[in-house]
Amino acid sequence: MPDRQAPFEIAGETVPAGTRRALTLDLPGQSAYTPLSMPIYVVHGRTAGPTLFLSAAIHGDEITGIDVIRRVLRTKALARMRGTLICAPIVNVFGYSNHTRYLPDRRDLNRSFPGSATGSLAARVAHVFITEVVRRASHGIDLHSGANNRTNLPHIRADLDDPETERLARAFGTPIAINANLRDGSLRQAARDLGVPILLYEAGEALRFDPLASRAGVRGVLGVMRALAMLPPEKKRKTPEVIEAVASAWVRAPCSGLLHSSVALGARVEKGGALGLVGDAFGEADTTVTSPYTGIVVGRTNLPVVNEGDALYHIARFNDSAGVESALETWQQDHIEGLTLADYVEPDLN
Repeated sequence: MPDRQAPFEIAGETVPAGTRRALTLDLPGQSAYTPLSMPIYVVHGRTAGPTLFLSAAIHGDEITGIDVIRRVLRTKALARMRGTLICAPIVNVFGYSNHTRYLPDRRDLNRSFPGSATGSLAARVAHVFITEVVRRASHGIDLHSGANNRTNLPHIRADLDDPETERLARAFGTPIAINANLRDGSLRQAARDLGVPILLYEAGEALRFDPLASRAGVRGVLGVMRALAMLPPEKKRKTPEVIEAVASAWVRAPCSGLLHSSVALGARVEKGGALGLVGDAFGEADTTVTSPYTGIVVGRTNLPVVNEGDALYHIARFNDSAGVESALETWQQDHIEGLTLADYVEPDLN
């Protein structure tokens, strides 16, 4: 029988094996002398295993990940979990409170890692998260949404050249995975520098809930936990096909005006095919927006009023885009018919 693991130390607190605790990490206070803290939730299993962190709202208006974490914490399977799960549903508390992407100093938290205890406000928040959470973890999943007025098809962005990261991306189970370059100052870059494999999940739109995005996120997190042997394997469900994009790029507005889209998220588009029209306010001129190559629409703007150069459609290119379209249809139907409220219960704290 596996040995009971030692208590988990975090945020100056001790979490005994087989228990779960809501804790807080102290952050710099606000200008009105109001103290502020980052909420975290720790589930410490009875037996030893990996330590996985889940983070959301690094951009304060991206709330899909918060819903994913909330649902994961209500999942009955956690009662049999090995290892430790650290959940940080609202990393950018400042931005979340103000319904905005950035911090009060207008810095992007996801360009401020690993941070500094003596740097800017963003750097100090990043430093707290790296020190208290990432350094204690063996693996991580960072949950994101599209920016304001943009929506994303659920997909994974990760360093797929790393074998462990690629394995976990497949376990997450979204049909599309993009081998995305690391950016200086990003959480992905900082985690990799610490030897922590990390996935970035993109789905939905800022300040909006999307049932498909939340369900896919929950199932993806649980899939990764099973791949890490933190949860028992699922007997009935087959692992979805995951196809790696060979490239992706945004198609930008050729002129200013009003956008009338003709393609939806997940649609397969042909090279040179019409994505939409940008017309003027007088109905006298329409300019067709076309795809630079055959691929799948993984992101798009929801804002009809566009200026020349605005990002309109994010197209991912594949060696077999028809195969991706088929995999997407199967995956979407599976998730629509998938998780129900019966899969979630209030956590047992006894």
